[in-house]
Amino acid sequence: MHIHQIRLPSVQLSVSTHGRGLPLLLLHAFPLDHSMWAAQGPLADHLQLIVPDQRGFGGSAQLRAILNPASELFVAAPVVKSIAQLADDAVALLDALAISQPAVVCGISMGGYVAQHIAVRHPHRVRSLILVDTKLEADTPQVQAARSDLAAKVSRLGVGILAEAMIPRLLAAPVHAASDPHHLQISAALRRMIVAQPVATIVAALDALGARPDMVAAMRSVRVPTLLIGGEKDAITPPECLERAQSVIEKSRLLIVPNAGHMVPMEAPKRFNAAVLAFLRQTGGLTSEAKK
Repeated sequence: MHIHQIRLPSVQLSVSTHGRGLPLLLLHAFPLDHSMWAAQGPLADHLQLIVPDQRGFGGSAQLRAILNPASELFVAAPVVKSIAQLADDAVALLDALAISQPAVVCGISMGGYVAQHIAVRHPHRVRSLILVDTKLEADTPQVQAARSDLAAKVSRLGVGILAEAMIPRLLAAPVHAASDPHHLQISAALRRMIVAQPVATIVAALDALGARPDMVAAMRSVRVPTLLIGGEKDAITPPECLERAQSVIEKSRLLIVPNAGHMVPMEAPKRFNAAVLAFLRQTGGLTSEAKK
């Protein structure tokens, strides 16, 4: 993939691009970065992949001083203020990349919340929607309190505590997890991504996640073809979350992936990639495929 640093009006984002044809925007989960989509690389044989590090995460966590682009000095990137802000960032990124045609917008978990906001705030930019291991409802007061408690712990103890708390819940553990190579590989990749994120980004993103609005009523207005994908063993957003979403979104279809947890694109990449291509062919998105 080609990695670019793209300066937007209020932030500079790092984005990986690959392939040609129908644009597919892939929005990562909290607290990860674009590399969680590595196993989706083969989709670039059919689509133009646009895979950003969202504001404050990964390569978008630092940027060169705005007043002197040649400077070797770096300043902290603006951190997340809201899910709506991340959605506007994504649309500004498409503009900066000169992508004017409606895109396929795919988001997982936090990225799924962002994708919903893009569909509602910028409906003309969305050809179809793929929501993965996410939900439409706002956090309950109990979940909001848990996010606040976690943010306080990360502030005191660092991001390592976040990795310890999250990784066991992100994956569906196989019977012999300690010796399963695929499980160990994914766990290591998740840990590497999580511990690389700035504390300020984690704390701000947890606040934004807890404050996000309920999207049930707004998503009733979405009319584009929508694919909902969830893991059968997802402990964070169980299948019933996407079953409720299917009852709300008019042109939606649902796929529950057996033996997968919250990270379906990483845990079952072949199944995920095949489902995306089949969905786009069935909804007319891949009438003419382009390879690079």
